[in-house]
Amino acid sequence: MRCPSVILVVLATLPPAAAQTPDPQPPAAVEESTAATVVQQVEAEPFFDVLHNERLTGDWWGGRTWLEERGIEFGLSLTTIYQHNTRGGIQTRNGHRITGSADYELTLDFERLNLWKGGVVYLLAESSWNDGIGGDRVGNLFGVNGDAAGDEEIVVSELWYEQTFWNGRARFRLGKIDVTTDVDTNAYANDETSQFLSPVLINTGNIPAPDLGLGAQFIVQPLDWMYVGLIAADAQAVGSQTGFNTAFHDEDYFFAGMEVGFLPVWQTGRGALPGGYRFGLWYDPQPKAVFFNDLGGRRRTVPMKRDDVGFFFNMDQMLWKEKPGDAADSQGLGMFCRYGFAHEDANPIEHFWSVGAQYQGLIPTRDADVLGFGFAQGILSDRLRELQGGDRESVYELYYNAAVLPWLTISPDFQYIVNPGADDGRNSFVAGVRLQMSF
Repeated sequence: MRCPSVILVVLATLPPAAAQTPDPQPPAAVEESTAATVVQQVEAEPFFDVLHNERLTGDWWGGRTWLEERGIEFGLSLTTIYQHNTRGGIQTRNGHRITGSADYELTLDFERLNLWKGGVVYLLAESSWNDGIGGDRVGNLFGVNGDAAGDEEIVVSELWYEQTFWNGRARFRLGKIDVTTDVDTNAYANDETSQFLSPVLINTGNIPAPDLGLGAQFIVQPLDWMYVGLIAADAQAVGSQTGFNTAFHDEDYFFAGMEVGFLPVWQTGRGALPGGYRFGLWYDPQPKAVFFNDLGGRRRTVPMKRDDVGFFFNMDQMLWKEKPGDAADSQGLGMFCRYGFAHEDANPIEHFWSVGAQYQGLIPTRDADVLGFGFAQGILSDRLRELQGGDRESVYELYYNAAVLPWLTISPDFQYIVNPGADDGRNSFVAGVRLQMSF
């Protein structure tokens, strides 16, 4: 039932017809000119030029650009991943699995739609299939595939409205949101479709961030090199649901976070080297079971803790640039680092840290390819270790993201997990490959 509304919005953006202005050209000349323009446009940009299109389906004979200029943008992408546990873990026999996801995006820019300045509506729907091999093949704490989301036909993952003001230096977002979109971000370790696959090399491994759900965020950037972000989201959210049944019921638990970021650009002999340094706090009001000694079953009342807090640090920095004089070129070496702390009494991972680097354009003539290496480690809380033993789990990951075509990347990926489950598990080696396509 929304189609008429969309049609009205599109029609409203069309230039007004010049009904009162006489046309100096006769109808036949107008038709001939229009036909010539269409022919030239089709000849200039084939619909299915697989070697040069930024997206597989191209520009739709100019239709995609026409819509984007008027504030309507569509996106469709597909990610599929093959992984195999080749050694260690729980089992290697039948230790492989193919997972995948499809993203459907719609963005409405109200300013370009001639409605009002600074307003944007964003919709992300996702389909996915299969679970990763981390749980039943490797047996590690963190998983090995940040894109695997099980079998979902189609789910509205995000649907929000954002308003920018103060000349673009402040923005407010409200709706169904992903709290990690603007918090705990990183230039080199934040995207499972093009960077690392391990979840702990995508975000900090001990932040109890809620699932996709209703929330709000406010980010203000008073200076070019500094910003402050605040976020609140439904702590009990279930990503496959609308969120109203959990956000507005008896408990009303809302996860909250604050992040202060510094974005310096260091002027060096190798050109301008951008960086990001972020410090954050999080608050989780939900009751959590405290780790306790049940005295062999004699103590049955589980102590609970509320109002849990923690903090994190996250940084990325470009270290070396291949083309110092080209500000737009991103080839070169960059590194990242993360640290997160959570209280030991109710959180299984007390200390988490990760570090790594990426190099874009390492191979001559392959300027868009990226090589990345990362290491992450989660250290069990002292309370949990006293009760069940164990110590820590470590993850090494190496990937090479090859830009085969403008719309197609293929990424071989290798992970080595030391002590899966942090409980004397057999060290595991996972090999895989990721294919990502933009339509």
